Amino acid sequence: MMRICLVPKLDGVGGMVSFQAKFAQGLLERGYEVCFDLADWPYTAVLVIGGTRDLRGLSQARQRGIPVVQRLNGMNWIHRKRRTGLRHYLRAEYGNWLLSLVRGRLATGIIYQSRFAHNWWERVYGATKSPFRVVYNGVDLSQYSPRGDQERPVDCNRILLVEGSLGGGYEMGLDTAVQLAERLINSYSQRVEVMVVGRVSEALKTAWAEHTKVPLVFTGLVPREKIPFLDRSAHLLYAADIHAACPNSTVEALACGLPVVSFDTGALPELVIGDAGRVVHYGGDAWQLDPPNLDGLARAAAEVLAEQPRFRAAARARAEEALGLDRMVDAYLAALLGT
Repeated sequence: MMRICLVPKLDGVGGMVSFQAKFAQGLLERGYEVCFDLADWPYTAVLVIGGTRDLRGLSQARQRGIPVVQRLNGMNWIHRKRRTGLRHYLRAEYGNWLLSLVRGRLATGIIYQSRFAHNWWERVYGATKSPFRVVYNGVDLSQYSPRGDQERPVDCNRILLVEGSLGGGYEMGLDTAVQLAERLINSYSQRVEVMVVGRVSEALKTAWAEHTKVPLVFTGLVPREKIPFLDRSAHLLYAADIHAACPNSTVEALACGLPVVSFDTGALPELVIGDAGRVVHYGGDAWQLDPPNLDGLARAAAEVLAEQPRFRAAARARAEEALGLDRMVDAYLAALLGT
């Protein structure tokens, strides 16, 4: 029986944790064994999810002739544009260095989560000699589905914002979501609330409670299995992360038939196609965090809210076309096993 080593072993919250759990389950369902330690020999191939500090273990795997495939997201960059503290800055720079080291010297193959991610890495660090492919994140289309329990409000439109954490420079995502809601209320006579799923500091919650009349619902972190219910219970997802490589929250929303509204940064133009939502020109230089095109975002959101059946059906169709879990697992196995 073939065995795949997934490193590093991840826990907590976030896209990488979610991916590792889904991919490991997909491997087990296909009859593969899974391990999470490079010292737990033997194994057929190694998948590095981002980076690992066990460089010696990767080097030894290479010496044994074991394929070492690296899964790459984007890279840390907000810390260079906003003050996030010295500790956060150093950690972010170290993370980029570690990712680039594995990519350039140890990986025998690379999987980029989007064309955007591939272009970004090659622009900053140059091309590598290792073969690569682009594989979008996927979800279980039976679990993440429009069918199931939901509590979508009937007296207002709910904008959903799902992030692991709105901190470390990413607080601006909540800022934009609130301003979007204010424009929908003032310019389009919409009744709107914003639901925020993820870690938000008490200071940030208090600050917004004092500065806006938009109803805000903070759920905190929630179990992964609750996300489909929350997606079905909203009217649109605002994808807040600027230059996201392939945000799981977007993929999950589309699978649940929840339209996505976002700016045209990162991989969003690759994911949100046709009437699966609306992707709006950012309006300035997103890499410099210029003020975004909020009027355009509000127009797009108003259109999605006005024609929910059409957009919800198209969102689900997009997920069925390209964002299923089986499709993703098969593509990763092809890269790992050279098939």
